[in-house]
Amino acid sequence: MVKQQIVVFGIGEIAELADFYFTHDSEFEVAGFTVDQAYAKDPVFRGRPLVPFENVTRSFPPADFGFFVAVSYSKLNELRASRVAAARAAGYRLVSYVSSKATTFPGLEVRENCFILEDNTIQPFAQIGANVTLWSGNHIGHHSVIEDDVFVASHVIISGGVRIGQGSFLGVNATVRDHVAIGKKCVIGAGALVLEDQPDLSVLAPRGTERSPVPSNRLRRI
Repeated sequence: MVKQQIVVFGIGEIAELADFYFTHDSEFEVAGFTVDQAYAKDPVFRGRPLVPFENVTRSFPPADFGFFVAVSYSKLNELRASRVAAARAAGYRLVSYVSSKATTFPGLEVRENCFILEDNTIQPFAQIGANVTLWSGNHIGHHSVIEDDVFVASHVIISGGVRIGQGSFLGVNATVRDHVAIGKKCVIGAGALVLEDQPDLSVLAPRGTERSPVPSNRLRRI
């Protein structure tokens, strides 16, 4: 099978992971990388050409290459969204990755620049927007809606009928009760339990477990 050639925006850990996943578990092949010119210090990344985004259409013409933006949730996902918009404006078709080890059902529409990793369960009638990252091990309940530009970290539980607003971030092990609506650009911290609607720009930041004043070498039982 001839794989479709794509170019990946990014040179960080997420770009490395995107290269790995696309290479080993997709119909796409990464031909090269691109970043903004200020960050293009080396002409090669992971053994492939690295070119400034300002010149990317010369090296990787949009008619011949797809495009994927491998960027984190920086600035509440705005950085990733802006690069997606720039790639679209340059004429590229943005591709998505859905792990073969994710559980999905007929009727799911995966839109542009989604990154859906292994062990995600996306139940029937759930809707996933564009430019959404679902890290590994999440549960996306039936009839839930995840709007554009959202980043969901690992092992998050999104119950049935939930709406996650555009640009939001959900941290590891967060849980959202059924039929709760989370507004736009919210930050739901690791381990948060969300039982009621949250307005735009909300921040839920649970405290971490406090460290015991007794050192481990003085514990009587373990």
